[in-house]
Amino acid sequence: MLMKKIFSCLLAAGLLAGQMPADACTGIAFKTTDGAQLQARTIEWGGFSLESQLVIMGRGQQNTSLTPQGQNGLSWKNKYGAVGISVVKAPFIGEGVNEKGLAAGIFYFSGYGSLAPFNPKRAKKSVADVELVRWMLTNFATVDEVIKGLKKIDIVTIYPPQEGQKTASTGHWRIADATGRSIVLEIENNGERHIYENTVGVLTNSPSFPWQVTHLKNYVHLQAGDVKPVSYGDTTLAAFGAGAGMWGLPGDITPPSRFVRAFFYLHTAPQAPTAQAGVLQAFHILNNFDIPIGVEFAAGEKIPDLPSATQWTSVTNMTRPAFYYRTMNNSQIRQIDLTKIDFASVSSQVLPLDKTPEQIEALSF
Repeated sequence: MLMKKIFSCLLAAGLLAGQMPADACTGIAFKTTDGAQLQARTIEWGGFSLESQLVIMGRGQQNTSLTPQGQNGLSWKNKYGAVGISVVKAPFIGEGVNEKGLAAGIFYFSGYGSLAPFNPKRAKKSVADVELVRWMLTNFATVDEVIKGLKKIDIVTIYPPQEGQKTASTGHWRIADATGRSIVLEIENNGERHIYENTVGVLTNSPSFPWQVTHLKNYVHLQAGDVKPVSYGDTTLAAFGAGAGMWGLPGDITPPSRFVRAFFYLHTAPQAPTAQAGVLQAFHILNNFDIPIGVEFAAGEKIPDLPSATQWTSVTNMTRPAFYYRTMNNSQIRQIDLTKIDFASVSSQVLPLDKTPEQIEALSF
C-alpha cells in the first residue's frame, strides 16, 4: 500500500518520471569577500503545487530507504542534523544543508540520468535516488566523505520507467561543503557514475555537466558593459543602450541557455562583501530565472492555477550554516540559522513553507 501511494504521487506529479512541463532548476555558487561560501538554486514544476515543506532532521533519527520492493533499503541513524525543503513527500529532500555546512540538492536530468537495475540481493545497501540528498546530509560533513560513502551503496529508482523507455529518468546532484568545494554527481548508461569538480559555479539540467561547460565556449565573445560605436564608411553603428556587450546571451528557458546565462550573470557580478549581502545578491541573480507559468504550455493547453512555475528559491550559507528561502506565494525571504538549533534535542519535524501563503501589503496614506 505504501509503495502504491508513493508511485501514484510521483507519477501524478510527473516528478522524475519524464513528464515535467519544464525541468528548469538553476543553481549558482560563489564566495563573498568575508569568506562565506554560498550556493543557491531555483526549483520549477508547472504541473501543480509540489506541496514542498520545510523539513527539520534531528540527530539520531532512524531512516530506512525505499526500494522497488518497499521500505526495505539501507537503514541509518542521523549522525548530523540538517534542514531542507522536500519535493512531493517529506523524505524526498530537494535541497538542504546540515550543521557541518555540507549542502546537497537534486536537479532533474531528463534523458540522460540512468540508474543500474535494482538488485534485490543488495536491498539493504540501496538508497532511492529521491532520498539520496537526505542520506548525504545526515551522514557526512565533507565532500570527500560523501565520495567515499557513495562507493558503499547502490542508488536505485522506486518508480517504473515511462512507456517505451527501459529505465526511469533520474536526477543529477550538486554537493558542496564549507570549504567551497563543489562536485556534480551524474549517473548515466544504467549505472555509470561520474563525479565532476564544479569550478564554474553553475548547474542546470540536461545534457551532461561536461557538455554544458564546453558549450560556454560558444559565447566567448560576450562581455560585461557596453560596446563602442563602430564605423563602416559613412555609417556609424552604436548600441541602443547599456549592456550591449551581452548581445547574443540566450534568453530562453532551456537548460543549456540557462546555464550560459547563469554563468555570465554570476561571473560579472561584483563580489559581495558579506554573507548577508551575498544572500541578497543570490536571490537577485536568480530572479532572472523565475519562469512565468504560461510559457511552458502550448496554445489551447490548460494552464494550472499556479502563480509561477518557479515554486521556490533557496540560498545556503555553508560557512556559517544557514538556509534561506522564498516561495511562489510569498516572496519574503525566510532564514533558518542552523547554529541556533540544538540538533541533539530538537525533534524531527515537517513544517509548511508558508505560514502566510500570500504577501500583499496594503499601504494607507
